[in-house]
Amino acid sequence: MKKIVVILSLASVILSCSETKNEISSDSNEVILEPTNRVVLSSEIKWEKLNPARGDKSPQAGTVWGDRKGRVPTGFLAKFVDGFSSPPHIHNVTYRAMVIKGLIHNDDPKAEKMWMPAGSFWTQPAGEAHITSAKGDEVIAYVEIDNGPYLVKPTEEVFDNGERPVNVDKSNIIWLDASRTKIIEVENSNAEVAFLWENEKMTGNLIKFTPNFNGEISSDADEFHAIVITGEAAYLMPKSKETKLLDPGSYFTSIGKSKHQIKINKSTETTIYIRTNGDFKIR
Repeated sequence: MKKIVVILSLASVILSCSETKNEISSDSNEVILEPTNRVVLSSEIKWEKLNPARGDKSPQAGTVWGDRKGRVPTGFLAKFVDGFSSPPHIHNVTYRAMVIKGLIHNDDPKAEKMWMPAGSFWTQPAGEAHITSAKGDEVIAYVEIDNGPYLVKPTEEVFDNGERPVNVDKSNIIWLDASRTKIIEVENSNAEVAFLWENEKMTGNLIKFTPNFNGEISSDADEFHAIVITGEAAYLMPKSKETKLLDPGSYFTSIGKSKHQIKINKSTETTIYIRTNGDFKIR
């Protein structure tokens, strides 16, 4: 199946923890008296079987936020072994996903393989038959649903919900700099944004940070979820002033007015996926 999409992009954040404490800067003088910032490191994710019915052949799943088995919006990590390929199946809900590590193919059962590297994005509509395959020593994806529970069902239950799937290789993501979007303040040349999707309630965005970025993401959203897709970012906790190193799969969040102070030191770009129901700025 051919999948054609025009997409605007994301943002990346890359950093190391060396000499970052007390060095992460903020151009905003506003003080958040009761910050709601929270961080979950990739090492703190608890893993379980994604599809218990397949036993040892099941991929692993680690909930990042929400409840994959409940009826609420949820983000989770899916981990696959090298050479994994699922049987044709459907899901009861639509999901969006981003490749974090390794290569992933997700398409119609008879489609030619399209291996998507880290930083690629895809969507899978509810009810559509497909397979998912993985290649690489460590293969991880971030998966997001707007409502649950997330279930795997046989193709005998296939249905058409009116949506169509999308596969976007990282090389096809379109990035906007400060001259093309108001999300990034003009004086900051170390970040770019890509707009992946939007509905009446939420947006999904990628932020790409180049080395030497030292600033903040400010938000006033009731819902703000951010997960590192590639690279590394040093994150300054607002209360304790502790710096945490966020590697791929690490997550930070807030509720209401907030500032997320970030520094990128490494020579590799860092990308961060943001799901939010409000405005945010990169300073």
